[in-house]
Amino acid sequence: MTKKTWRIGVAGLGTVGGGLLEFLSQRPDFAPVGDRAVITAVSARNRTRRRTTDISAIAWFDDPVALAASPDIDIFVELVGGSDGPAKAAVEAALKSGKPVVTANKALIAVHGAELAALAEAAGVPLLFEAAVMGGTPAVKMLREALVGDDISALAGILNGTCNFILSEMESRGRSFAAVLADAQALGYAEADPTTDVGGFDAAHKISILAALAFGCAPDFAAAEIEGIEAVEQLDISLAKDLGYRIRLIASTEKTADGVAVRVHPSLVPFGHPLAETRGATNALFIEGRRIGRIFLQGPGAGAGPTAAAVAADIADIMTGARRPVFQAPAALLNPFIAIAPDHRVGKAYLRLLVKDQAGVIAAVSETLAECGVSIDSFLQKPVEDAGGVPIVLTTHAVAESVLTEVINRIERLPAVLERPRLLRIARI
Repeated sequence: MTKKTWRIGVAGLGTVGGGLLEFLSQRPDFAPVGDRAVITAVSARNRTRRRTTDISAIAWFDDPVALAASPDIDIFVELVGGSDGPAKAAVEAALKSGKPVVTANKALIAVHGAELAALAEAAGVPLLFEAAVMGGTPAVKMLREALVGDDISALAGILNGTCNFILSEMESRGRSFAAVLADAQALGYAEADPTTDVGGFDAAHKISILAALAFGCAPDFAAAEIEGIEAVEQLDISLAKDLGYRIRLIASTEKTADGVAVRVHPSLVPFGHPLAETRGATNALFIEGRRIGRIFLQGPGAGAGPTAAAVAADIADIMTGARRPVFQAPAALLNPFIAIAPDHRVGKAYLRLLVKDQAGVIAAVSETLAECGVSIDSFLQKPVEDAGGVPIVLTTHAVAESVLTEVINRIERLPAVLERPRLLRIARI
């Protein structure tokens, strides 16, 4: 049997692109089918940048769109990043030219996944993105392939290693968010502009993709409810610890009769829970199914080796002829994304108040909670030096998001309350 050599065009030679170059130069025959995968053309912003793998014999394209449309490649790999611009234009060009596409671009798939799926299906070629979520940990394949025989009801996990590193370090070293962020940037865990990570947007891109795969709906990043970790203070980490919790940035999605919720929030996770014990830059995910119950995945969510391995796995699928819809159904049959209204989103909460040290404060807060129908689960009052007031923390029983908003607005107006109460969710996991 004659073995085929697949010509791979790669746009983007950063951390992941460099890892893929190195891997395929060493293991071109890695795929189970026995064919070879060879990078024959590349495109990047800087042609002269020093790289660990020699690219002098590889065709160079200044324009990734021209590379994507080139008749001299068989598979296009997009590692440029960004939801629009050159990345989107190049992927569209490849699909319209009838070329399979592999991408690690979570923003592109979260924002434009449905329309790109339609293009891929019209051209009869795969569009694969295993590396877009959890790096080398196979969350996408788990949902798209292994669990198609189940009905998934919920997903929840830690999908951004930068945030998890920062929160873990704040807890273990007792340092502020700003100080630990600076450390993360020095170590290469965080970008010079860390907004995408610490603002929760990266995790929201990933959970939007997982929701589409789990529930057979079009990805809708615009419908995600997003809160980052910038406002998490050392005080909250300390008080949460006193209550038996750790703070983690939890990305979650669930499907109910009312629709789908996609959320990213810093949340309290009880000691001993696997997500509370997930430290550093590690990613972790719970998948809840009607038949299989709970599955837990944990592994590296970024890095040259793990992410390049996920890209290579998608290339292997193309080489072996694997064919599935981009999401759980053909693009024309994907369910519309219907967001769950705040009145129907229910959960427990942590509220931290800063109040004047005077009589009657607790009674006034308790009365306000009672008037709004909010039941207190636990209560903690702990003097803290240089806090500017007395911190009071309470956790609630399950309550609708709309009620939480109302109670926070009313407590903020109490004369003895010095600032708007700090809300953190208690993870439903």
